[in-house]
Amino acid sequence: MRVKVKRLADVPLPCRQTGGSAGFDLCAAEDTTIAAHGFASVGTGLALELPERAEAQVRPRSGLAAKHGIGVLNSPGTIDSDYRGEVRVILFNASERDYAVHRGDRIAQLVFSMLADVELIQVDSLSQTSRGPGGFGHTGIGKGRGRGRG
Repeated sequence: MRVKVKRLADVPLPCRQTGGSAGFDLCAAEDTTIAAHGFASVGTGLALELPERAEAQVRPRSGLAAKHGIGVLNSPGTIDSDYRGEVRVILFNASERDYAVHRGDRIAQLVFSMLADVELIQVDSLSQTSRGPGGFGHTGIGKGRGRGRG
């Protein structure tokens, strides 16, 4: 897949840190502070031109989450193939301390994928499975183990 990248600011292009990395690191194009328990939209200084039927997902960096409680609020954020504006990352701070973001800091990662051809078909009934209508978090909970443990 070839993705065109336009620099809107003097920032590095997203890159993989290792040959096995799925994500391309995104850097901040501005300095800002994310207040404790707050969030902020941080510009990357980049715009993308994705091929048709492609998307880029903005995902958190595990190191920021584990060390500082910083994540991507709408994770994964989706960049559609027809969007040409600046890629911005909505970071949230789950910690008790303000977090300073500096221009050039790696703040998130981009993961690219092609979209599946999907046709939604309205029906009156669905096939049966062993899970059935079991709700979110239903799998893996044995009988008698209580609720809310999944």
